[in-house]
Amino acid sequence: MTSQLAVSWEVLEIIWINILLSGDNAILIALACRGLPVKQRRWGVFFGALGGVVLRVIFTLLVVQMMGIPYLKAVGSLLLLLVAVKLLIDETEHSDVKAKPNLMGAVISIIMADAVMSLDNVLAIAAAARGSTWLIVFGLALSVPIVMFGAGFLLKVLERFPALVWAGAGLLGWVAGEMAAGDQALLERLHGVDHATLEHSLAIGGAALVLVVAFAVQVWRQWREDQEDEEKREG
Repeated sequence: MTSQLAVSWEVLEIIWINILLSGDNAILIALACRGLPVKQRRWGVFFGALGGVVLRVIFTLLVVQMMGIPYLKAVGSLLLLLVAVKLLIDETEHSDVKAKPNLMGAVISIIMADAVMSLDNVLAIAAAARGSTWLIVFGLALSVPIVMFGAGFLLKVLERFPALVWAGAGLLGWVAGEMAAGDQALLERLHGVDHATLEHSLAIGGAALVLVVAFAVQVWRQWREDQEDEEKREG
């Protein structure tokens, strides 16, 4: 029963992480397909999203195979912490994504952009799956219809309830800590440290670090904006 709960939690982790990190991908799909006729638009969304997910599965499986390289998990965990912080403070604009006039152009544009943008998804899903190939494939496959058909709704929900985004970023930080604790080369350096204790400590520390850094950045940005507004009023 315990193992079943663990597997269920890992699947939910993969789905939730993929939904959170696929917001940009969902916007990209919508913008690339907005110039197509209505009938072709649905096929553009379908084939573009499907091709992107297939590439993501391949990339994730390659990353999992590389995770045995010494200290690579530790480096990956640091990158994942940056991804988590970026999720909370990113202000990326998507106005530069051009609408494509034909179905094939839209699909190719979506797949190529998705391949470039998928590093964060690949790292996070590889960490959450803990090396399990079927978890990677199952979790991503299950999240495909959610992202494809519910992207607009999901984005509205996340905008209305920003606490969900903060919780998701904290989850990424937690997963990053677990990934670092699973680095065998790092464990060998820390002689006598219990693995379970290290894993829990790094997981809690990763989640806390993400939330504290993102909060500090937002406070600093708000202070800077207030200072600029005050200077304009005085000027």
